[in-house]
Amino acid sequence: MHCREFRNKHVAFVDDMLPAVEMDAMRRHVMRCASCARQDTRVRRGLLLVRNLPPIEASPDFTLRLNERLARIGPVSRTDYVNTRAQYASTVTAVAFVAGLAAVAYLAIETNRYFVPADTVRVAPEVAAVFPEPPAVAPASMANAALASVPTGIPVWPAVLMVGQSPMRFASMETRDSDLGR
Repeated sequence: MHCREFRNKHVAFVDDMLPAVEMDAMRRHVMRCASCARQDTRVRRGLLLVRNLPPIEASPDFTLRLNERLARIGPVSRTDYVNTRAQYASTVTAVAFVAGLAAVAYLAIETNRYFVPADTVRVAPEVAAVFPEPPAVAPASMANAALASVPTGIPVWPAVLMVGQSPMRFASMETRDSDLGR
């Protein structure tokens, strides 16, 4: 366990809320790491002090004195907390509103132009030359034969690469067998 993980889980460790496996890992880390052990000791001592403090009790007439003081203050109006400046549209607000409207109008116009069909483009016809087919020659390697026999749409590169490397693999197997004395 790392110190960062220990610090992240320390509150749950002190409250005994971790699973048993993690509690054991935390205890082992405290045994090995001096800085985390010091932190654990400080936190546990602080909690011990706070838990052993005597409970704070209000005086018997506290509620009565509080209610009298609140009555003297009187009800607080909502306007004491709300900003009292005048609520009118300033020049800056009006300019920003007009700029926003202009932007929306511009986008609406450009969007309409986007969906208008474009003028048809006419391309001059091209004449294709017909080349004579090369003479049928037997494939030079296994890769060409594998490539020619695979139908369209199937990825063939892994098979082509495997077939292309097969002579090297067979050669290396033969050398291994000869090294072993077979």
